[in-house]
Amino acid sequence: MEKNLVMITGATSGIGEACARKFASAGYNLIITGRNLEKLNAVKAVAETAGAEVLVLQFDVRNRQDAEKAVASLTGKWANIDVLVNNAGLALGLEKEYQGDMDDWETMIDTNIKGLLTMTRLIVPGMVERNKGHVINIGSVAGDAAYAGGNVYCATKSAVKTITDGLRIDVAESNVRVTNIKPGLVETNFSVVRFHGDKQHADTVYKGIKPLCGDDIADVVFYAASAPEHVQIAEVLVLATHQASGSVICRKHE
Repeated sequence: MEKNLVMITGATSGIGEACARKFASAGYNLIITGRNLEKLNAVKAVAETAGAEVLVLQFDVRNRQDAEKAVASLTGKWANIDVLVNNAGLALGLEKEYQGDMDDWETMIDTNIKGLLTMTRLIVPGMVERNKGHVINIGSVAGDAAYAGGNVYCATKSAVKTITDGLRIDVAESNVRVTNIKPGLVETNFSVVRFHGDKQHADTVYKGIKPLCGDDIADVVFYAASAPEHVQIAEVLVLATHQASGSVICRKHE
């Protein structure tokens, strides 16, 4: 019996890497994408030990031409993707909006919004044609309401929610399912990236609270993907126990 196939963007670390391990252990084959080939190959090796066949595609979702070329290269058993996990994304900076770095804004918009749209546009037509498939977008609690310093990042994740809802409407006549997973505090490389490599600053984000980890989110992603075909998990907000919202965090519980 042919295994189901999942494509995971941004699979080199954090939630994406955890999703790769989760789906591999559950009997899926994987297409993993990202910018860092060395890290992709490391994730591939781990997934292969779980019995998965893994195809690595190295490209940046911000580069539409490279994304198109990578997807066009998929043939045979790699061409029919059952689950697309749009995970590639990032936050940069916590400055006030009127003091923000416009290059950081551009990177977030190009990755979190335009990159997600590019992958959706390239993969979903095949799902609709086969009348089978599932798109799982990794959004954020930041998409529900702005928090201090989050301005543009929050806007990009709000866009992910709206784009996800719009796609669900557009494919409602088919058997394609669409899900938005919205994590809160997840301790990954996310904050190190946000603070441009300053790990000491990044560690303060999780001080005084036990945050989620990538595996926690991968469990939810897999739950949505493995639900019966007539069940569409439209949206899931996943928070640490002592986080109430994007801005309300009780920092007394490590």
